This record gives sequence, structure tokens and C-alpha cells, in this order.
Amino acid sequence: MSHTTDRHSSEGRHVPPAPSAAPYTANPAAAGTGAAGVEQTLKRETHSSRATASIIAAVLVIALCLYALLETAVRAVGQPPWLVDPQTAAEKVVALPSGVPPLLLGVVGAVLVMAGLYFFLNAVLPGHRARHVLLDRRAAVVVDDEVIASALARRARLAANVSQEQVIVTVSRQQIEVNVRPTSGVPLSRGAVLAAVQDELREMGLSPAPEVRINVASAGVVGA
Repeated sequence: MSHTTDRHSSEGRHVPPAPSAAPYTANPAAAGTGAAGVEQTLKRETHSSRATASIIAAVLVIALCLYALLETAVRAVGQPPWLVDPQTAAEKVVALPSGVPPLLLGVVGAVLVMAGLYFFLNAVLPGHRARHVLLDRRAAVVVDDEVIASALARRARLAANVSQEQVIVTVSRQQIEVNVRPTSGVPLSRGAVLAAVQDELREMGLSPAPEVRINVASAGVVGA
């Protein structure tokens, strides 16, 4: 199952300097010419590849065809089947579920359903990576959601006047969720946190622009 993976970050979490965590700057000349080249580069950087699923499907189909060819050739020369005779296998499939233990039939059916669901979802889902595009007139910049979450958590912490551990930010393609645990006895303005996070997002210029949700915990944290 393909899916779009959310990234969680708090302002205190150290983001490792991995290549994917650093902003990616695309050179339009390297990918193509003009806007078309930039668009292709951005799509490649923000969408997961389906090469793995395609290779698995191709290997399975090729293996099945080779096995069928082998059994057919063995039957044509009058030799005993290598594993199972194709005609016998076809008769057993037609006669299902008779002659097969229910537990084995259920396990095989579950495996086939999961395999089919895996290939189906890989085919129909967009396969977005946990990345966003930063709008820039001079270059195409792609940044990991974890980096964005760290920057937003820092901005929210300053607006809420809380410690690092009291802010957790979750970034997805369509939504940014900021969870804040206030300090007991210290008033916290939800509107101020929301305005600070939205201001940071405007400066980033994310595309697509996600919706911001601020959650303030009902139970506060005892201050030091």
C-alpha cells in the first residue's frame, strides 16, 4: 500500500543532515527546457517511483509463463510433469473449494488479496513523497516535510512561549497539525500561535499550501 507518509517533528528533535532532508534545487537545463523541464523534475522529486512494483509484477509474470512453457514442453514429449500437470492443475482450480482444507484455502486467498491490493494501490494512488515544493522564481526547490515541521515547531514555540518538548508538529500534504501543551498557570493564545505558523508558511511559499490546525492540550505542563 502506497501511501502518503506524515512526518512528525518537535522543535527539539535534531534533523540529520541526510541528502533528502536538505533543500533540493533543480536546474531547469538539466531536466529539460523551460517550464516543461522544471515540471518534470518537480514531479520526479515529489512522487515515489513505481519501479519496484513494476519489476515485481514483471518477474512474477515471466516466472509463471516460463513454468507454464516448461510444463507444456514436458507434457508434449510424453514425460512426467515437473511439478504438476497443467490439465490436472486446471481441473483442481475448477473444482475449488472441494478437496482443499478450509484453513489452507483461506490463507492462500488472503495472500492473493493482499498481493492484488498492493499492485492495485500502487497503480491508482498518486504516490506522493513526504515533500513540498517551495515557490521560487529562480529555481525549483523541494524540501522534506520533516524540515518544514522543525521550522514550524520553532516558530510555534516562540509564539506560545513554551519549551521545546511542548510543541509537536505533524506535516502532511494537505494539512499541518500543531499540538501545543501549555505551561500551567501561563495563558496561551491559540490565535497568536496560528498567526505565527501561517506567517512562516507564507514566507516558505509551500505548494500545495496545506491547511493549518492548532490543537491546545487541556492539561498543562508544570513549569520548571
